[in-house]
Amino acid sequence: MAARLQGIAALPETEAQCLPGKFYTCPDFYQFEVETFLKKEWHCVGRVDEVASPGDFFTTFLFEEPLLISRGDDGEIRTLSNLCRHRGMLLAEGRGTTRRFVCSYHAWSYARDGRLSNAPRMQDKGVNAENCSLPSFRTELWNGFIYVNLDDNAAPLSSRLHNLEALLGNYDTQQMRIVHTQEEIWNTNWKCLVENFMEAYHLSVVHPGTLHPYTPTGLSRKSMSDDSFTSYCANYPESAETRGTGAPGLSEDERRRSTLFCLFPTQIASQAATLLVSLSIQPLAVDKIMVRWTMSTYSNELTSDELEARLALWNEVNREDREKLERMQRGLSSRHAPSGPLSPADFEGTIWDFYRYLSRSISQLQTL
Repeated sequence: MAARLQGIAALPETEAQCLPGKFYTCPDFYQFEVETFLKKEWHCVGRVDEVASPGDFFTTFLFEEPLLISRGDDGEIRTLSNLCRHRGMLLAEGRGTTRRFVCSYHAWSYARDGRLSNAPRMQDKGVNAENCSLPSFRTELWNGFIYVNLDDNAAPLSSRLHNLEALLGNYDTQQMRIVHTQEEIWNTNWKCLVENFMEAYHLSVVHPGTLHPYTPTGLSRKSMSDDSFTSYCANYPESAETRGTGAPGLSEDERRRSTLFCLFPTQIASQAATLLVSLSIQPLAVDKIMVRWTMSTYSNELTSDELEARLALWNEVNREDREKLERMQRGLSSRHAPSGPLSPADFEGTIWDFYRYLSRSISQLQTL
């Protein structure tokens, strides 16, 4: 299957075609993806303002690894192992603010930076902060997002972001503040959601009452891409009014479009003048993902009624996409599942970029 993927990715863009169904349904290939490159990549886990103050934390999982994202007393954001060093009990749940993390099993406690604070009745066992503090994972911040990598040897994320920064720089996304967080389980392959979010071909068909009035398929144009990301611009028709002012440095064109991007492999997002919607995909199985999506905006940019309307809109958009993807997933196991042609580059060229990323990731890491 890896050879078939590389063959499809090597086609000229004018001959680009879809991956066969087994790439989305084969458990062995899914596990191959996880071990070959997904565990070695940077993944978005949240926004910086979710841990705005010392003691703020939230928890999540990444490929069955329990993570604890915490801001320490020194102001640094860390990603810690969310397991007590005694017997492996999950240390924290959900999100909140705490002075220290206390294990609910035997009351071992840890400071906000993960250092062991106390291990009751273990004074004679040689237990101390040097040998029993919480392990940490590599963490980087960009544009107000938090990224984690489980691989200690991976290249820095920052070295890959120059072109994406150029595309999004005027939006001043770091100044946006999160207004909504939601987690959902979708019964689909992780690649299906990446491809769906990153193509404009379906917008006017699947979302006639939600997205089509603002971002019809016909006005979409493929935008910048490189080895780390792909993007397209969903341009607004003249009949659609400009929705807010946004950052001072935005051009009129930037105010009149949404820029959708995928930071490979699992972050997909829509950046508009006044609203940022980001979806972090956590693969759970070949046909199951956890989708953690956030909505952010600038302070005082939108009224409470406007925010409520935007939230309702995006909930409906996600519902419409989820219904289609779960329905498609049920059909992809068919021996007749097609490997059809992709539509013109403005509408599905981003999928071809994604295939080439997959091919590079597999071939490069197989040779290490």
